[in-house]
Amino acid sequence: MKSTRIAMNGAAGRMGKRIVGLGMADAEIDIAAALESAQHPEIGNDAGLIAGAEKLGVPVSAHLEGEVDAVIDFSVPASTASILETCLNRKLPLVVATTGLSDAQQEQLHQAARSIPLVWAPNMSLAVNLAIKLSTTAAAALTQYPGGIDVEIVERHHRYKEDAPSGTALKFGEQIARVMGQTQHVHGRQGQTGQRPRDEIGYHALRVADNPGEHTIVFGLMGETLEVTVRATNRDAYALGALQAAKFVARQSPGLYSMDDVLGL
Repeated sequence: MKSTRIAMNGAAGRMGKRIVGLGMADAEIDIAAALESAQHPEIGNDAGLIAGAEKLGVPVSAHLEGEVDAVIDFSVPASTASILETCLNRKLPLVVATTGLSDAQQEQLHQAARSIPLVWAPNMSLAVNLAIKLSTTAAAALTQYPGGIDVEIVERHHRYKEDAPSGTALKFGEQIARVMGQTQHVHGRQGQTGQRPRDEIGYHALRVADNPGEHTIVFGLMGETLEVTVRATNRDAYALGALQAAKFVARQSPGLYSMDDVLGL
């Protein structure tokens, strides 16, 4: 099988380094380019060595040069906008795993998918995407519960994460609300909030040390509680999912794809 040539945008970040390292160990992947902002201190250094692996022979660059089959973006919103423009100009398939995108940036992704194959997901983990499926299945089953259901989403991430709640938590809430019909999304509570409305989903973001990611969906029923929990013990699940998404998107026609498409869920 021909290797998929990947450009990694955000190659010197926590996730970027792990994707490069695992990509180097994957016989079906060729890390062909490594990208960072022009001011990044790792510009010019070998991407493999930065990732803690052997020398790759691919220097970290601010510009995409050479031939690649797909781009993985695991960076920050401003960098996502830049690599999206590059991919549109070169008609390159793109995997976007960056979170914290504005409404305008999200709309740009929808527009871009008319011209290029694009996988966009806030979380690349198989277990997380299965948990989303399980949560929406539970939501559908509980919709007609006579006592009403209270839904709360609790997420934990490392102290360095810049957006809250996580994109994954918002994805859980979006999918549950699509099934159950909640119209209010409340981020934490403080003060005299009054009785809890039936049409809201509550989000709670914890930022602790080096936690790579944990989500608990709480369905509160009268007299009992159902919880769906998924937690990562390291970042490999996200990195492996991103690599799988890149292999997938490189073979697709223009359109917007999710991890359900990648994983066949």
